[in-house]
Amino acid sequence: MLVKTYSAAVNGLEVTTVTIEVSLTRGVMYHLTGLGDEAVREGRDRIAAAMQNNGYKFPRADLTVNLAPADLRKEGSSFDLPLAIAILTASGQMDAPELDRYMMVGELSLDGKLQPVKGVLPIAIKARAEHFKGLIVPKQNVHEAAIVNKLEVYGLETMTDVVAFLTGVKQFEPTVVDTRKIFYEQQYNFDLDYADVRGQESVKRALEVAAAGGHNLIMIGPPGSGKSMMAKRLPSILPPLTLSESLETTQIHSVAGTLGKSSSLISQRPFRSPHHTISEVALVGGGMNPMPGEISLAHNGVLFCDELPEFNKHTLEVLRQPLEDRVITISRAKYTVTYPCSFMFVASMNPCPCGYYGDPTHHCVCTPGQIQKYLNKISGPLMDRIDIQCEITPVPFKDISKGEPGEPSAKIRERVIKARAIQTERFRDCPAIHCNAQMTERLIHRFAEPDTAGIELLRTAMERLSLSARAYSRILKVARTIADLAGSDSVLPDHIAEAIGYRQLDRGDWAERGM
Repeated sequence: MLVKTYSAAVNGLEVTTVTIEVSLTRGVMYHLTGLGDEAVREGRDRIAAAMQNNGYKFPRADLTVNLAPADLRKEGSSFDLPLAIAILTASGQMDAPELDRYMMVGELSLDGKLQPVKGVLPIAIKARAEHFKGLIVPKQNVHEAAIVNKLEVYGLETMTDVVAFLTGVKQFEPTVVDTRKIFYEQQYNFDLDYADVRGQESVKRALEVAAAGGHNLIMIGPPGSGKSMMAKRLPSILPPLTLSESLETTQIHSVAGTLGKSSSLISQRPFRSPHHTISEVALVGGGMNPMPGEISLAHNGVLFCDELPEFNKHTLEVLRQPLEDRVITISRAKYTVTYPCSFMFVASMNPCPCGYYGDPTHHCVCTPGQIQKYLNKISGPLMDRIDIQCEITPVPFKDISKGEPGEPSAKIRERVIKARAIQTERFRDCPAIHCNAQMTERLIHRFAEPDTAGIELLRTAMERLSLSARAYSRILKVARTIADLAGSDSVLPDHIAEAIGYRQLDRGDWAERGM
């Protein structure tokens, strides 16, 4: 007897419908075809134990299982459930007249309980696109899958429940999630706020400009000056995710298995802060079984690298292409996957090996050569992709002891949202451009060209401050954002002057001067 059930395989964010074909004839062999990995092959033993422990029999017959399309690699334990149902049907232990109308995923434990699996959200989207009536998933995954509307999603606890549902013995109600309600309720629920930050007004201004234009930023200053504290609050002033951005971000975290058990939708921009010992694969993604890396988990949010020079230099260099293209393609001998990775890159670092260069309260013991060598750990091509470079000094006691809080994130966020709205209107005819940081040279000349006074200011700055040629377009992008925050249609000399102030590390004499 031949029986077919349906599941799905996830490759990157691409999902392919998998038809599980089970043919039962006389014999005693078990044949698995269709490029299943070790976890798929081990599924036979889990299924046999689950059947035995729930009153069913694993058939003593010649079983041939094919996972079609046979030339696509299948990985993971999510095929346990549809394979078990196909075997039960082929062996005559159950009769499910609507078996072909449901897609199923789930790992089986030895007692027949369904265990959660990764990638349920993109699978649910695929099930709806393929016009399946419903999707059966483990109960722990149901809220994640149920955010896809126009699809019946059933979260069941055991294999026995699935059999009862498909045979009509027991009725279950599909889980319904109010996607928009969840999305809007959690958008502005931040644990950290800039009201907690005392002083550092110039740095908070730089962070506001970065958020308004989507610019990459690096902060350089001594230990304890508040670099990490302010960076961690950056998501609280970023524009809220749109629903489409939220769904795309949630899919990535679903594939990576980083969604919580009760999570269904990511409604706040991600903030990822990997440790400096992170490997290249963990940062960009890949591995034996391809998984998204930190740069993809930060998609539509912030990737924060604290103590940037402590990262492996080769690991940092792999960031150059993703920062430019905003996608990462990982090619290996057995697979090629592409993940989106459009993120704000924010970094912090000490100004020297001892950390106290420029600190008015501590003496620096580093020579100019040591300082320059330390700064050179960050390559020019990587620094070229950072629009804003700001110095930070320790907060004076009088600012720390102030009783009144700083400006709250909500007020800063209002200004950022207004500036982003201006940019959305500006780039409405450029679907690939969403903010000033993404402008091409042609768009810079079109929207950020300064007047005569501005050009003269730029010329003077580049000559007197030893600014590199690569700083020119970065200054104009940042100046355009500053003009947007000010509500100005034109880029004025004042906007350019402030943007020039954010190119501290481009100055040729940085390591020889005091801050």
